[in-house]
Amino acid sequence: MKTQEIKARLLTYNTPRRVVQLLSFLVFSTIIFNLGVLPLVLPVLWTAGLKGTSIGDAFTTIQLMFSGYSMTSTLFPWIALAAFLIVGVLIGRALCGWVCPFGFVQDLVGFIRREQIDVSARTHETVVYIKYVVLAIAVFIPLLFSALAFEGITAYSNTFGVFAVAPFTALSPSDTLFSTVPQAIQSFHFTTFQNVGSNFLSGLSALPPLFWVEAVILLIVLIFAVYVPRSWCRYFCPTGAFMAIMNRFSFIGLRREPFKCEKSGCRECVTVCPMRVPILELQWEKFSHPECIYCMKCSDACGHRAIKPTYP
Repeated sequence: MKTQEIKARLLTYNTPRRVVQLLSFLVFSTIIFNLGVLPLVLPVLWTAGLKGTSIGDAFTTIQLMFSGYSMTSTLFPWIALAAFLIVGVLIGRALCGWVCPFGFVQDLVGFIRREQIDVSARTHETVVYIKYVVLAIAVFIPLLFSALAFEGITAYSNTFGVFAVAPFTALSPSDTLFSTVPQAIQSFHFTTFQNVGSNFLSGLSALPPLFWVEAVILLIVLIFAVYVPRSWCRYFCPTGAFMAIMNRFSFIGLRREPFKCEKSGCRECVTVCPMRVPILELQWEKFSHPECIYCMKCSDACGHRAIKPTYP
């Protein structure tokens, strides 16, 4: 590869984005370095299952606090909601593209298959609303059981267990990947170490049924991400749904220079967009599309540098 080509690739948004993603992933995993707990929640898909983790998942926090909320309590998720509102207004869904650890994992598995599936526009426009349904259900259920508990009805909450407290987190692929699976592996290795002669299959059978449900969901999500870029972010993530709403009011946006853009003969920006944002159909002065995660792949793909971020 020529020196000019190397410089051209380095002088793009994608290079610093990958660096930020990796560093963010390490920061989220600061439990490894025993840095303690910080009272910080962000609107990204992470896990609440790690003891000592430094950064919390704002949507999980909302579920947990709503489930314990009553008219006489103070467990309203002000901080978590503020995280969504403040981040959404200031930088939109940029955390999804630059910081979110599960988004980083999807980008990594996307390298497995070079030729990926192109979802039709009609299918995309229909399926993209699933994440809003997931958002509504995941918020409604804790509020419902909290209201029942306030009236003294606790039998249903005891029956449904974790699904009454945090229904999305109970099956979240992010929580499974970063918490459930590592803890299961650690527990399994400890058990087999203590009982060297024990049967391998008996160790697997000791895992609860919920673990296998979570593992299957995680496997499906990762396989889907191999064939469809950022498929979880596009269609199923409730955090992404919340941030998509806020993205409409964000200060940050993209600007397309009409004199540089060859709109009629070039669609590279639309082709490379992992979120299927119809860039060429939006106003050129500034657009903050709900699905845009500001990964800036559109800007890197444009040979005329017609697309640039704008703020505010």
